[in-house]
Amino acid sequence: MLLEEFDRETNAVINPDMVTEKIQDFPEVTISCFSKKLFNSVLETFDAKKIIDIHSAVGLNPVYEVEYKGKRFALFQSLVGEPLCVSQYEDLMAIGSKRLILLGTCGVLDKTIEDCGIIIPTAALRDEGTSFHYAEPSDVIEVNKKYRDTFKQVLAVCGYPYVEGMTWTTDACYRETREKVNRRKEQGAICVEMECAGMQALCDFRGTEFFQFFYAGDNLDHSSWDPRSLGGSRLDDKTKILFLAFELGLRIITD
Repeated sequence: MLLEEFDRETNAVINPDMVTEKIQDFPEVTISCFSKKLFNSVLETFDAKKIIDIHSAVGLNPVYEVEYKGKRFALFQSLVGEPLCVSQYEDLMAIGSKRLILLGTCGVLDKTIEDCGIIIPTAALRDEGTSFHYAEPSDVIEVNKKYRDTFKQVLAVCGYPYVEGMTWTTDACYRETREKVNRRKEQGAICVEMECAGMQALCDFRGTEFFQFFYAGDNLDHSSWDPRSLGGSRLDDKTKILFLAFELGLRIITD
């Protein structure tokens, strides 16, 4: 099968350093999210300086430098969907990023997880394709091995409850059938999203540090789909959640 043809050769025909240039003294930690509304809400709180634009066929994606509690961070908006998300971070690593903290929304497969509740994934079901180009074939990839406990300390200090468990990473959001949802729940998944498995595989392959967490969005554990705050409501709550990434970043830089 094609997805079993993993090639561990790091040098490809086209490499990221062929299409971008290294920037010296790039910030130690990069923070990113997917939501445009959320990204703009956070960006406007900073006196941000643009570092560079990441190029793609869909246009330019600016990367900013911001200062939070006296420390420099890179801040950019990740693109939704694993191939775009992974390829843009490939470029950013070639530019100089070494550590990424990524925040995204997810659908919950457990209705007891509250809207905007924080989820720490511990593993990802690889129901997608991109991760198989960066890691040996398997059904599951472990995620967030390094900074899981540190982030829990951040949540304790900031007073945020959380749940942790397996996520289901899929390429096809409109093919989350009821049968598949039930099957993934039986396999242990508590939520579903579109990037985690590939991003962890990428960062493992390239030897860079990665941490991803979610805020709960729509509910799939119901007789009918419940979008909850997926459409963009509760922006103030989500903005506060994104700043937890900066708090984790501070501890990473200090360590």
